[in-house]
Amino acid sequence: MSSIDKAQSASTSSFVTALIFNAAVFAIEIAVFTILRPHFKRIYEPRSLHPLENKRTPSLAEGLLQWPIALIKSDYRDIKRINGLDAYFFVRFLRMIARIFLPIWLISWVILLPVNSVGTHVGNNSGLDKFSFGNVGTGQQARYWAHLILAWIFTVWIWYNIKYEMRHYVATRQHWLVDPEHSSSAQASTVLVTGIPKKYLSEKALRQLFGHLPGGVRKVWLNRDLKELPDLYDRRMAACNKLESAETSLLNTATKLRNKQLKKDVERDIGLAEKLVPKKKRPTHRLPLGFMPFSLPFVGQEVDSINWARDEIVRLNEELAAGRKTLRKDVAFTSRSRPESLPSDGSGATPTEQTYPPLSSAFILFNKQIAAHMTKSSLLHHEPYRMGEKYVEVAPEDVIWANLGLNPYERTVRKCISWGLTIGLIILWAFPVAFVGAVSNVHALCTTYSWLAWLCKLPSVVVGIIQGILPAALLAILMMLLPIVLRMLAKLEGIPKYTGLELSLMTRYFMFQVIHSFLIVTLASGIIASLPNLVNHPTGIPSLLATHLPQASTFFLTYILLQGLSGTAAGFLQAVPLILYYVKIFLLGSTPRSVYNIKYKGSSVAWGTLFPGTTLLVVVALGYMLISPIINGLACAIFFLFYLLYKYLFLWVFDQPASMETGGQFFPKALQHVFVGLYVMQVCLCALFFLAENASGKPSSVPEGALMVVLIIFTAFFQYIINNSYGPLIESLPLSLADQSYTSEETSAIGEPNAITTREKRSESVSTDGGKAKAKETGGVSFPGAGVEADKDASHPLPDIPRRGSSGLVDEGPKEFDHPAAVNPQRIVWLPVDDLGLGEAEAEVNRERGIEVSLDGAVMNEKGQVDVDSAPPDEL
Repeated sequence: MSSIDKAQSASTSSFVTALIFNAAVFAIEIAVFTILRPHFKRIYEPRSLHPLENKRTPSLAEGLLQWPIALIKSDYRDIKRINGLDAYFFVRFLRMIARIFLPIWLISWVILLPVNSVGTHVGNNSGLDKFSFGNVGTGQQARYWAHLILAWIFTVWIWYNIKYEMRHYVATRQHWLVDPEHSSSAQASTVLVTGIPKKYLSEKALRQLFGHLPGGVRKVWLNRDLKELPDLYDRRMAACNKLESAETSLLNTATKLRNKQLKKDVERDIGLAEKLVPKKKRPTHRLPLGFMPFSLPFVGQEVDSINWARDEIVRLNEELAAGRKTLRKDVAFTSRSRPESLPSDGSGATPTEQTYPPLSSAFILFNKQIAAHMTKSSLLHHEPYRMGEKYVEVAPEDVIWANLGLNPYERTVRKCISWGLTIGLIILWAFPVAFVGAVSNVHALCTTYSWLAWLCKLPSVVVGIIQGILPAALLAILMMLLPIVLRMLAKLEGIPKYTGLELSLMTRYFMFQVIHSFLIVTLASGIIASLPNLVNHPTGIPSLLATHLPQASTFFLTYILLQGLSGTAAGFLQAVPLILYYVKIFLLGSTPRSVYNIKYKGSSVAWGTLFPGTTLLVVVALGYMLISPIINGLACAIFFLFYLLYKYLFLWVFDQPASMETGGQFFPKALQHVFVGLYVMQVCLCALFFLAENASGKPSSVPEGALMVVLIIFTAFFQYIINNSYGPLIESLPLSLADQSYTSEETSAIGEPNAITTREKRSESVSTDGGKAKAKETGGVSFPGAGVEADKDASHPLPDIPRRGSSGLVDEGPKEFDHPAAVNPQRIVWLPVDDLGLGEAEAEVNRERGIEVSLDGAVMNEKGQVDVDSAPPDEL
């Protein structure tokens, strides 16, 4: 057998080995999941057990083998209500890709497999390579017209799906924007403006500027340099955590001592802790040295944890109250100042005279939602960079407070540095990724280079594992390291929203994925596959690459198998979360809050990494759908499995934070990634057409290549039309829907809001289904309220009524966009109720010190184990 035959045989062996291995893993993991699911609902259906009713969903299925049918019949549209539009559109994206590949799979297998394999003149090819583009012989290259015609047909089919899904996205997002529950929130009517010049750094100036917009301004939050307050706030939170942990440890120790000593009817008074637990058994910890942010074992002063935490909370409460009082005076000064008293030339009374001066950014809450969106699309200032960055749909929990004080020029410099480092990382990353691509064709290497000949002597199964499983695993591990660095680079850029970081990460990570996980691996793998002939016949490089480049598809076939079979089954089984759950409960479940977080805090996904990892598979499948049509059947099956997996996870397992909801903004970016896949397919096929040569060494497929160039131009034109027509609609609320959204009118001295639109009127607005949605039961799983709006009218959550915090200071107006360190009261310390009554005694001691404590919903049993049946008191 020649070296080429051996390499091709090894290529087929790699695929078969990967297929058998991943299929076996898939079957085993799904079988184990089927057996374990009814017995571990805390892991496999945590949403069905959630203590908060609004987060609870019905059980998937009671029978052992009924879950697949129930899952298939369940309606993925229920995800909109349960986990928001981001989750809904991710699942819909998977559904769209599976739908795209279904006819592509059937047509390509019926037409292209015979065209590529039957009666061709390339006798060296065998196994999978017989069905690839490179198997068409030099005398029968008229068959390339079949590839060309299908390229046009498949491209038009993909165009149609992109247009259909983009239209659906815009309608669904607009419906979400004007939905009463959302449009009546502060998030819907607030805009974050950065780069504000000094002239406008007062509430009065900003009210005057933005007062030209419809409805006027309701409230202005000037972001300020709070200096020591955030650190005090974080330290108080840490002290609350320490107090919860130490108090629970004290209760646990007392319970265990009681069990040993068999003491009963202990007197209950303030000294109960001293009577039950000797001083030497009380919880202690060491304080960090003055120059260190953390403590070390056996170093530093040892203190009683409970007494230290109490003193720390009391002291920090007083310091925060004093700082907030000063902050309130600064706010009052800025509110009274005239715009001209805050000059931009440095003269007069500047903001630096204040203890907590304003930063160059502010949150503006409008009375009308449409005003916020008009601000987003308006030119706010007549000078470059000034007030140029505007952000709508900002949730307070989504704000990166440390990035709000950057001036526009610093932000621009940071952005250049961030992207410069990203591009540099892309270049440097090529070396380890190229190595992975070389490993995927190790048999070609060992037949070309004598010092690697020992690899050829290994058993075929071992070579199959090295080529078929090891490269895919190495690439997956390599790509797991990237998001950490890329998030840091995005944060360095100065992005003020965590969701903005994820959107930026999606772009950066996708660039890495396409360049390294696809293009470099393809080139490295294709060149390695043709090395035996390139060394002997260097003049035939173009024709050799045209023949052997399609053979690089073997790696991606195995990669898709790994992700689609083993990855999907692992997603169902969740072996790691299952093990970690019990490890965490045993090691970390010491306080009511930690038990609640372990048992009821659902997992969530990071869209900035999940979407690029998925769209990479789309690019790979589209890139090879005509070059190696075997991939189409795999892609259709794998994306359908992904669709089922994530439908299950988002309906029964995951709990996406509402504060991180973008209303589906990741979806349009994912559709742009589909265009990348189209371009890859078209450019590669075009290049292969132009590289094709007949028996006499002359180009044989120039007309096909020319028509592919035309198709590329048409695709670019179609993308331009889509982006130009739908681009302005994918984020902002159009004026034509302004009358459908919630409106707040200041009609009294305290600014009591008044809803001027009714739910009946809104129900006639944008509809994604062309009519009124109805409640439904699907597959035996009933989701109450699925697709149905609530019946009661929305009420605004932000009345301008004075409220009193734990510090005793009166706080005026809504606080949604104040820094937490400026307004948040002390977090309630959550302790369990125990049989000895020590929990009540300790709570009373804490309350006498002015520390808020709750015993609701948490108990400690006779063995000292903590359990909860409700959410923490500060989350109810």
